[in-house]
Parts: sequence; structure tokens; C-alpha cells
Amino acid sequence: MRIARRALPALLLAAPALASTPAWVATLRAGGFVLYMRHAITDRSQADTGRLGDRAGQRNLSAAGVAQARALAEAMARLAIPLRPICSSPVFRAADTAAIMARGAAVDVTMDLVADDYTQDVPGAIASARRAMGTAPPAGSNALLVGHIHVFGPAVFGRILAQAEFPEGAFGMVAPEAAGPRVVQVIMPDAVITAGLG
Repeated sequence: MRIARRALPALLLAAPALASTPAWVATLRAGGFVLYMRHAITDRSQADTGRLGDRAGQRNLSAAGVAQARALAEAMARLAIPLRPICSSPVFRAADTAAIMARGAAVDVTMDLVADDYTQDVPGAIASARRAMGTAPPAGSNALLVGHIHVFGPAVFGRILAQAEFPEGAFGMVAPEAAGPRVVQVIMPDAVITAGLG
């Protein structure tokens, strides 16, 4: 079937309307959830020493991670998703990600979200992260917790997650229910960035 040339501009203009906004956008705009974010992309050539406060002895954000965090922060702002309060693990890759996501707002750095390899009490770290995810945010907002994969998985799924299940920059959308935090879905970083461009 041939389409007349004069019809092409109208078709091209209509094309963006075909892409629908994900349902999670409207849900998060209303608030009431906890977003557990895994820190952005890191430099895998660096090794963790387990020493808090020692940036040189930690795996930090790579240039790609800084760019990813900025893109995610901008997407969340364009999507008008409220993020308050914002809390972070004290490990630099998480704290740096949180600072970018906060866009100048305050960040509460807390041991409640510390990485498993930066504490002697891993079960305690998992339990504290679970408590944080079970705490409801202020009305009309979503809490943003920036932390680590090996704490998130055991806290809400009871197991360690594979990298592909919860990659760097991903968000766990958590409902803070009376029975405990319930994961509604995992939102991949590219999905957030793409939605923000729509």
C-alpha cells in the first residue's frame, strides 16, 4: 500500500502519541511508596576494602554512573515524581548517587542502608534496610532510599538477586505495608530515562 507523500508529515507527527506513559508514573506521582534505588554504574576496576570514609578504598561511580544518575534525576523531575525524604548508605557510590538524585535537596546518610561488605552485622543491615522500606513516606511523596543489591534482595525477596534482576541504577518500587514492605515492581533505569523523554 502506497502512502501519498503529503500524508507522511501527519503520520510522523502522530507517532509519539503511540508511546504510552508507563502506569507506574501516575502511581508514583500520587506518592505513598518507597523507591529503593541501587546506586548508579560503578568503576569495576576498583575494589572495596570495607573502610567507610575511605573513597580510595571503595568502588566508586564511573563517569558512566555519574551520567546515568544525572539522567535518572532529570527524568524523575520531568515526570513530576516527588522524592522526599532522600536517604542513602554512607558508602560513596550510594551517597554520590543520592546527592545527584536530590538535585540540591538534603540527603540523610544513614547506616540503616549500609552495604553488606561495610558492616560486621549483615543480618542487622538487612533488617534495618527492611525497616526503612517499611516506613511510609509523608503524604503525597515517595521516599527514595539509595543502597545496595546484596541488602535489597534478602530484605524483600529473601535471597540475593542476580545483577540482571537489579542492575546498577534500578529502582525497587516498594509498598510499605503493615505486614512488611512489598515489592510492587522493579523499574529498570532505561525505562525511567525513556519515560522521562516522553
